[in-house]
Amino acid sequence: MNVQDIVNTVSSRLKLDPAVAEKAVGTIFSVLEHESGGVASAGIFTRIAGAGELAHSYDVMAGSDDSGGLVGSLTSLLGASFGEKAGAMVNGIAQLRSLGLDMTQIEQAGETLLLEARGAAGPQAVSGLVDAVPALKGHFGL
Repeated sequence: MNVQDIVNTVSSRLKLDPAVAEKAVGTIFSVLEHESGGVASAGIFTRIAGAGELAHSYDVMAGSDDSGGLVGSLTSLLGASFGEKAGAMVNGIAQLRSLGLDMTQIEQAGETLLLEARGAAGPQAVSGLVDAVPALKGHFGL
């Protein structure tokens, strides 16, 4: 399985334009990478061709220091208080919402991505990631 298979599945299940689905999948992979500190997501990224590259293409922390506005201020505040992890989740949700996704669609996209990742990388890799990032349960429909 490669990352394009996951993008296609998300696009089909959520009835999203393929370009929007790609951005959503890349954003979620980026959140997973930042939230897990890269350690727990490494197993998934090595088993799903292109996942790491897609995460970097839609990096939720790129430019977060100068993002400005309410989201930028909130991210800076959370980042100062809780570290990069909180900022990654806030930025990721903001990026997904800017694509026009509502919270139900965000949860469905995350759930679909993780189900597909479970099939590609194995249940232990995904369980380890979910255990390392408890916030996934509240934001990505788990």
